[in-house]
Amino acid sequence: MGYDRCIQILSVLLLCGASWAQGPVAAPAPSFTPADAIRIACGSASDVKIGTRVFLADVQGTGQGVAGRTNQNNGALSAYAPLLTSARFFTSAFNYNFTVSPGRHWVRLFFYPFAFSSFQPSNSFFDISTKEVGLLSNFSAVTFVTADSPYFVREYFLNITSKDLVLTFIPRSNSYAFINAIEIVSAPDGMVQGGAPTLGGGSLTYPGLSQSALQTMYRLNVGGGTVAPDDDSANLSRTWIPDTPYKLLNTPGVSVEANATKITYTDVAEYIAPATVYASGQALEDNDVANANAALNWNFTVDNNFTYLVRLHFCELQYQRLYERVFIIEINRVAIYQFFDIIEEAGAAYTPLYRDFMVPMINTYPKINVRIAPDRSNPNAKNVLLNGLEIFKVNNANSSLAGPNRIIEPNTTSGGTQTTNSSSSSNLGAIIGASIGGVAAVLAAAALVIFCCYKKKTKSDKPGAPSHWLPLPLHGSSTDHSKVSTSSAKSGKSGAGSYVSSVPSNLGRYFSFAELQEATNNFDESLVLGVGGFGKVYKGETDDGSKVAVKRGNPRSEQGLNEFQTEIELLSKLRHRHLVSLIGYCEEHGEMILVYDYMANGPLRGHLYGTDEAPLSWKQRLEICIGAARGLHYLHTGAAQGIIHRDVKTTNILLDENFVAKVADFGLSKIGPANEVTHVSTAVKGSFGYLDPEYFRRQQLTEKSDVYSFGVVLMEVLCARPAINPALPREEVNLADWAIKYHKAGMLDKIVDEKLRDTINPDSLKTFGDTVEKCLQERGIDRPSMGDVLWNLEYALQLHEASVKGAMSSLDQGNFSTDSDNSHMISVPLVAPNLFDDSLTMDIERRMLEETASEDQSASAIFSQLINAQGR
Repeated sequence: MGYDRCIQILSVLLLCGASWAQGPVAAPAPSFTPADAIRIACGSASDVKIGTRVFLADVQGTGQGVAGRTNQNNGALSAYAPLLTSARFFTSAFNYNFTVSPGRHWVRLFFYPFAFSSFQPSNSFFDISTKEVGLLSNFSAVTFVTADSPYFVREYFLNITSKDLVLTFIPRSNSYAFINAIEIVSAPDGMVQGGAPTLGGGSLTYPGLSQSALQTMYRLNVGGGTVAPDDDSANLSRTWIPDTPYKLLNTPGVSVEANATKITYTDVAEYIAPATVYASGQALEDNDVANANAALNWNFTVDNNFTYLVRLHFCELQYQRLYERVFIIEINRVAIYQFFDIIEEAGAAYTPLYRDFMVPMINTYPKINVRIAPDRSNPNAKNVLLNGLEIFKVNNANSSLAGPNRIIEPNTTSGGTQTTNSSSSSNLGAIIGASIGGVAAVLAAAALVIFCCYKKKTKSDKPGAPSHWLPLPLHGSSTDHSKVSTSSAKSGKSGAGSYVSSVPSNLGRYFSFAELQEATNNFDESLVLGVGGFGKVYKGETDDGSKVAVKRGNPRSEQGLNEFQTEIELLSKLRHRHLVSLIGYCEEHGEMILVYDYMANGPLRGHLYGTDEAPLSWKQRLEICIGAARGLHYLHTGAAQGIIHRDVKTTNILLDENFVAKVADFGLSKIGPANEVTHVSTAVKGSFGYLDPEYFRRQQLTEKSDVYSFGVVLMEVLCARPAINPALPREEVNLADWAIKYHKAGMLDKIVDEKLRDTINPDSLKTFGDTVEKCLQERGIDRPSMGDVLWNLEYALQLHEASVKGAMSSLDQGNFSTDSDNSHMISVPLVAPNLFDDSLTMDIERRMLEETASEDQSASAIFSQLINAQGR
């Protein structure tokens, strides 16, 4: 079951059989011919032909509302000008009635706001709905146009259960509604299946998706050009646009292309996406693949408080064999695949594949981030690839898809108003300039206040400073806004004290940005210690000569605010020998920077594999594991609720100059459950390979989730290999499953790091292996506490040290020749107690009490109960 469990749990169940992502695997459907293809040129007296599509004159609208037309010749309308320069206007409720075949339909509404007679675009606010779902509410089309895009299309994917489709237009009071064109096209029922995996909590599958109403937010031909409606597959008339406007600029990437005739549809129906989309893709530049920070990122602005269906399209265009292209896929920092191989998923090159995911955006930052990065744990894996991407909004519990209008911002160049991202044009200037009365004036005034406040808050003297990171929210209740930076006052450097921190001074030393620039030689790349999800870590030296580690957030990732805040809040309260100490922070100029004690020997992982570091002895490894266990035990038991780390792994265990282990990176940590509550319900976060399977299945976080992750760390320490390595044979991919099989078979010594072979006392190894097995139990209730794990690691160390002493004693007595190797180490006849019993030996109890007594006595009062043995 080892590999199956790896696939199912550690890679978000890898969507076994692809059934979660796209329903049951079946042969591709035959070429689809839409039963309905209804196109109306609203307000037009004659038919309009756009490419091969014919929009009929608005006969049913005759005598209803007002048909209007404009002679404005806007080049941005291009081929659509004959269709969009006519419209129908309504001052009262009006229905468009269409006879259709029951089933799924694409419904497209075309809007080009122009002035006609007394109808001014700035005074148009209206609702649109069907019998089943609301599409638009208090909608103002003028807020969505720009000079470059004076028209737009709202596309919906509706499940119509009767033979009548009724589109109802309702103007708001003293306003009017309008529409330029309507298109209704039948779609295959297989376009959307019944469910898909859900990110960030809730059930693993999103129920009822096949019955839901969807709105198309984005449809991208990644790495390629525009695919026009006439070139869409199955006559569905969709438009696919390039991905360039949505891609972050930190890694430009390169287009990968193939001849579309090579695309072979097998398990995916041709109507899902045209071959043109699958025949192009986006990858990294070859020289960027080795860069530890290189990845492709796309950002998409969405409406808050909706759930979104994110569909990713893949097709391998370059490689032919398994594991040549293996990469990581993340949505909003959640790794949906830790090692994704298109060939393995699709079965062959040039074979289309897609995966669906539900992304709830409830009270969160209204952007969806999609990120793909090479799997750098596999030296044979090459690059990344994405061919297409679609994002659909799903109707909410009120059967509505209506989102807010865009905010109108002041136009400081012309004295009028304009929509976000718009530039001046005579047409739009006239339209929006007319918004000086009524409701629009109120909106503009409100937007002006918001705009000015926002600009004031994000103003920066630093060129290129990120504008979307707001200052850290206030912590606690004793904020002193007038208090200047304590570090600046101390240093006396130029500009010191000029910046007023919005964070209370009791959360550590405040560093000015200039101080950290000087400490890191202006963030010299040669001083980079490592790169993580938050950003790069630099080695630095403060004004008093202290060596520090400076972790600088990467604003382009649009990630890190929560982690930054959590890290400061937690570490300002924690002081323990086996936790990395936070010295201070900086939030100046939109930066998010954390400053820690410098750990001279870096992450534990670097001393196990992948580097040229001298190998650690078994005693060193046990002492490091014991130190890390002490740090985690302190987190779990030092307060009434305790703290759950949630991201325990070998890269988050750092070693100082004396190889003392310290737990680091508390950005994902959570306060534990209170009183009689057994768990914390929260979104699944962590690192694959270390993720507690029970936590993943149930979204219920407990201290035992850290115990599971630490069990993987222990096995990683023993075997000196990654937790997940897809380059290995299938049964060896997942370290936890593979190693436990060997342990249960009594052959754990066969997979021990070869640098440790014949140096470990068998009893010490067995105690260690039994401890790991307990940590890796499927159910949290069957796992030991971190205190029990700590005791057993102490016992394993005691066994090892006793055997070494015994061996040395025997050598002194001449029992072994001087050229004998460590394979003759003596098994000391100590009686092992029940591994997880409360009765401890005096020697181990003494070790633990001495260690506890030596901890920093300045620990916060809420953690002080750990100072006595009761705290354990």
